[in-house]
Amino acid sequence: MTTTDTPLTKVLGAKTAKALADHLDLHTAGDLVYHFPRRYDQRGEHTDLRKLEVDEQVTVLAQVQGISLKPFRARKGNMLEVTIGDGSGATLTCTFFNQAWRERELRKGVWGLFAGKVTDFRGKRQLNGPAYQLFKADATQDDAAAEIEEFAGALIPVYPAAQAVPTWVIAKCVRTLLDTFEPPADPLPGDVRGKRGLVGIGTALKEIHRPSSEEALYRAKHRLKWDEAFAVQLTLVQRRARAAAAPGTARPRAQAGILAKFDAAMPFELTEGQRQVGEEIAADLARPHPMHRLLQGEVGSGKTLVSVRAMLQVVDAGGQAALLAPTEVLATQHFRGISAQLGALGRAGELDGDPEGTQLTLVTGSLGAAARRAASAKVADGTAGIVVGTHALLYEGVEFKDLGLVVVDEQHRFGVEQRDALRAKAARPPHVLVMTATPIPRTVAMTVYGDLETSILSQLPRGRSPIASHVVPALDKPAYLDRAWVRIKEEVKAGHQAYVVCPRIGEDDETPPKEGEEGARRPPLAVTEVLPLLQEEYLKGLRIGMLHGKMPAEDKDKVMRTFAAGDLDVLVATTVIEVGVDVPNSTVMLILDADRFGVSQLHQLRGRVGRGPAPGICLLHTESAEGSAARERLDAVASTTDGFKLSEIDLEQRREGDVLGASQSGKHSHLRLLSLLRDEKLIKEARAEASELIGDDPDLTRHPALAASVAALVDEERAEYLEKG
Repeated sequence: MTTTDTPLTKVLGAKTAKALADHLDLHTAGDLVYHFPRRYDQRGEHTDLRKLEVDEQVTVLAQVQGISLKPFRARKGNMLEVTIGDGSGATLTCTFFNQAWRERELRKGVWGLFAGKVTDFRGKRQLNGPAYQLFKADATQDDAAAEIEEFAGALIPVYPAAQAVPTWVIAKCVRTLLDTFEPPADPLPGDVRGKRGLVGIGTALKEIHRPSSEEALYRAKHRLKWDEAFAVQLTLVQRRARAAAAPGTARPRAQAGILAKFDAAMPFELTEGQRQVGEEIAADLARPHPMHRLLQGEVGSGKTLVSVRAMLQVVDAGGQAALLAPTEVLATQHFRGISAQLGALGRAGELDGDPEGTQLTLVTGSLGAAARRAASAKVADGTAGIVVGTHALLYEGVEFKDLGLVVVDEQHRFGVEQRDALRAKAARPPHVLVMTATPIPRTVAMTVYGDLETSILSQLPRGRSPIASHVVPALDKPAYLDRAWVRIKEEVKAGHQAYVVCPRIGEDDETPPKEGEEGARRPPLAVTEVLPLLQEEYLKGLRIGMLHGKMPAEDKDKVMRTFAAGDLDVLVATTVIEVGVDVPNSTVMLILDADRFGVSQLHQLRGRVGRGPAPGICLLHTESAEGSAARERLDAVASTTDGFKLSEIDLEQRREGDVLGASQSGKHSHLRLLSLLRDEKLIKEARAEASELIGDDPDLTRHPALAASVAALVDEERAEYLEKG
């Protein structure tokens, strides 16, 4: 018998096995049996030739009545025409292009089943390149009836394939394998199977490839999706349980300290959400186990303030806190913003500093040698209670005296290894707070961030203004783009500022297809190309600056300072302004070629306006046609400011398979069927069962088959990816 570990060479022969290995990375029987069809074609019941309708998918039982091979007149090649009939007097033509070899098997007089789409050519009904199955000359009536039933009524699997290994070759290999395949012992505990009404693993694997009915296929898919969801949730619940038990350092809130002074001096009240999340974080920090918390909050909901209060609690308890930002622009912005919030409390040791406060230090890659040494010394001796920086914080030479809390801003922009390297700088695992302004659908949070406790800030602070968004369809209505430039001028005249965002820097930063090439499309608009047009034509007379990621750090910093001070009217930028940039006087943003950005990115970008008392306007320029997918995406963004609703639209358009780091590792993954959007109920059920099982058997020692199944579906590298994430 064949088991999941059997090499395919033993089942299919060396030549076929090599093709599957080389082109599809399939090496064992287990690899092949878990190479699921991506869809199924269904042939209808066999049809009377007299009742055929054009454009109908049909299966007909017929006899070959004539055959002719005709060469093409104007080019190389030939067409094989086969006339078939069913004895009623009606006939049908089957055509095959450059497949003369079929003449040997489609002999006159042979009966068979032919399946395809009926077309009409010059008044003659035909099937172009139909699938067919011929009966043996000595087949009995019962044999033919069985073949008719199997062929005509079958759900035909269509596999992810390669040019050298087409789907029908894979289907044949799977059929050969299933004839001798011994399914593994069912890894799911019997009580879980019974409670959730799940079919056995053997039945599921057979029916996913050779479904006996649509109902059987549904039950097979449901069981295999359950395995995927359960494996991920078991991994996450296990890791959360281990993290909760790991030794850490408690950082309880002090009765009187920097945090108390900071709160007393705050010129406004915290929102209810900020208070509630603050209490959750404070309680986590007071425990002798490392906090792992995800803080989601819409742009402008006050996440940074929540993180500052958490950092001050840790400083009060004798530790240090590090805020990690993905870019120098954002790190510098955070440093300035927190400095302003803390005031004298962040300048301990300076002439105007509060002696009971702490020091705030910025560490970025562009610091000069002397400044870097000074900053590193403050971090090492503990003088700097709060350290803000980019990945430069991870370099050798930056050592903390007592790192108690790591705050990671916009976590998805940072590499797993980088976050882990910062955590390793503490003697004991520090508390970790991950912040994101990108709303995450519940199932993604449950699946990707499932080992983190989640807090959500949905309430905007007082003083934040609404943002109106409009699509500017430049091809359909060119006057709308003219009006957009006028609108920017109006806002500037009213004393406000504007952003113009481009998808590209320019200066040959990407090579677009040449005109005439397949897939040629106008290259995305670039900052360096748009800037002179605005200066000389569309926004002539306004003070315009430029910002993009390839500029030297000091130049970027200077531009941002100038814009924040109100000495520039318009900033032409790339997505370098997407997160963290806070200029309350900016009220209008025009995003050029908005269809080149993702939904979440557009939502993030527009969060840069409307940050003060004046309402914000976001204009989404596009040349995409009405009714196109790109246009529908922009219409969705314009229709709502609900980030969670937009995040689900975004997820629909992205490959869900990447959520476990499969694309990062480049390895083969068995997680194929689960949909984070469609299978929310199933994922929740799997989470509940996983929590119950791990509570009873933390290391799955009493469930060895399940532990092995989890290891196969979520290998160590992916498990590590989940843990570090």
